[in-house]
Amino acid sequence: MSDRPFSVLGIQQIAVGARDKSLLRRLWIDLLGLTPVGNFRDESENVDEDIAIAGSGPLGVEVDLMQPIDPEKRPRVHEPALNHVGLWVDDLRAATEWLEKRGVRFAPGGIRRGAAGHDVCFIHPRGSDAAPIGGEGVLIELVQAPPEVVDAFRQIGSDGSGLPQSPGHR
Repeated sequence: MSDRPFSVLGIQQIAVGARDKSLLRRLWIDLLGLTPVGNFRDESENVDEDIAIAGSGPLGVEVDLMQPIDPEKRPRVHEPALNHVGLWVDDLRAATEWLEKRGVRFAPGGIRRGAAGHDVCFIHPRGSDAAPIGGEGVLIELVQAPPEVVDAFRQIGSDGSGLPQSPGHR
């Protein structure tokens, strides 16, 4: 039994970037058929994004199609093209406190409201002297799961298979 005070429930989102998000929309929305659900623009994060959903209901996965507002400024949301992976967690505050105590480096900004309206924070792609554990080149977004998402994941079981657990299986 772990002393970890939170659970990673599943994939909340992936974010892909390009200099021109219309090229991403052509593939992800027009050809693959994802459902567009919103837009987000933030000068301080240098991002103009369209938000789409793969699947439906509380277990749908958000796909953010991002382009930089200014390709010469940072962050460069189009480099790398797979910008980040978002993970649903059941207790974001407990997760960040616990991980921080164990040497995980978080990106500046702390916990804040994300583009889709959920509280989020980011594990930095690289560790530092003070916090040596990072995403090894991958930006990882931790996203506070709303109650219906927590319930949906608990209903399908904690073994990650998406199937109800059999009696006696833990």
